[in-house]
Amino acid sequence: MTPDNSIRQPKHEVFLSFRCEDTRKSFTCYLYDALREKGIGTYADFKELQRGEEISEALSKAIKESMISAIIFSQNYATSSWCLEELSQIMELRHSRGQLVVPIFYHVNPSDVRKQAGSFEKAFLEHEKNGIEKVQRWRLALTEQAT
Repeated sequence: MTPDNSIRQPKHEVFLSFRCEDTRKSFTCYLYDALREKGIGTYADFKELQRGEEISEALSKAIKESMISAIIFSQNYATSSWCLEELSQIMELRHSRGQLVVPIFYHVNPSDVRKQAGSFEKAFLEHEKNGIEKVQRWRLALTEQAT
């Protein structure tokens, strides 16, 4: 029996989206190691990204090649336009392909993420000052994921 080539197997079981400065050397590193120890194929840019690779292309490809995206919301997550772009792409795949998305709230209140309050409000005010046009899309993605 020949395998059906139209059905692609994901390359990664889990893609980790996180703010490096907040969690990379602590929670995210431990989560990555724990998942890998259990035999779960996990992508985290600090472990998987090859030197010289174009970051945006590599991360976009990794998100698309994953079955699950785990988003680690932390105090400074929303200060990173990079993280917010990842989140937007993840939410698009959730809608178009049914990718499972798991929110993890690391030292933040889920309602602050949903309502963009506290550190999230401050970050969005900065993004708006800088005239970033994607702010509304980012807000919607945060609100949807934190409910």
